[in-house]
Amino acid sequence: MHHHNYPKVPRHSVEEGLQAQGEAQGPVGAQGARAREGAAAAPSSSTSTASLKSDQGSSRREEASPSTSEDRPVAKTLIREGINDKVADLVRFLLLKYRTKELITKEEMLNDVIKDYRDHFSEIFKEASECMNLVFGIDVKEVDPDGHSYDLVIALGLTYDGMLDDYQSLPKTGLLINVLGVIFLEGNCAAEEVIWEVLGVMGVQAGQEHSIYGEPRKLITHDWVQEGYLVYRQVPFSDPVRYEFLWGPRVCAETSKMKILEFVAKVNDTVPSAFPVWYEEALRDEEARRQAKVEVRPSWGAWPRALCRATTKRPCPK
Repeated sequence: MHHHNYPKVPRHSVEEGLQAQGEAQGPVGAQGARAREGAAAAPSSSTSTASLKSDQGSSRREEASPSTSEDRPVAKTLIREGINDKVADLVRFLLLKYRTKELITKEEMLNDVIKDYRDHFSEIFKEASECMNLVFGIDVKEVDPDGHSYDLVIALGLTYDGMLDDYQSLPKTGLLINVLGVIFLEGNCAAEEVIWEVLGVMGVQAGQEHSIYGEPRKLITHDWVQEGYLVYRQVPFSDPVRYEFLWGPRVCAETSKMKILEFVAKVNDTVPSAFPVWYEEALRDEEARRQAKVEVRPSWGAWPRALCRATTKRPCPK
């Protein structure tokens, strides 16, 4: 096998999300690091991260390095652990608000969640927002700077979060964006084995129930295909039979290559231009989209003629 370098919200689900974010680059992070190898302008892959970049896994690393723990003041360690707990608490709070479609205020977060850690609000809020974005695919957007109120929306312009009616269900858009990123970095078409290999970095295995994403094989090969986000097709003339993934039409309608690349760059703590080949492709895509908007300005009167041209080879009647 080739290798690429590339209500109640369950507490364990959030903690697993934070742990995955803090201890692994994640699929597009790994792919991005591989894509940037040899690029002088880009930071080395050792500095890349798909995590909160804070010490989400600090206590685990400290156990492995007793000398580090002994050298660090106990008070500082306890504060860091308290901040980690508050980040997890705030993520659960934000997920609840997302499910109930309610706006959130800073005052509400301070009074209901942060409490005694008010002095660390900015750090806790930043880390929780990054977890919402990178793990769950949800953006925390400020809608009233004066009142410090925030809305929770699906990231990158996508409109499907994969949540079920089950009250315990969690947003799955983060996994979708990861898969879209891998497909883009693989040349807009990714072999199924590559998808599963890189998703394995974040503990997502085919046929194994995941605490956030559920059963991923059905999600990726059926649900997102049915929703128009992915194309899952047999590789022509493959023997034994193999399959590959492409972007579906709904991706192209709702988001863009540049937005996906910006997500990849964020995962790697860098900028889109650090991936020159893909950045140039994304720029061409942006220009093509602008041209299409300029050239196609549909009006209600134009629709019958447009449908006529699309359904018949004969000239449309005047």
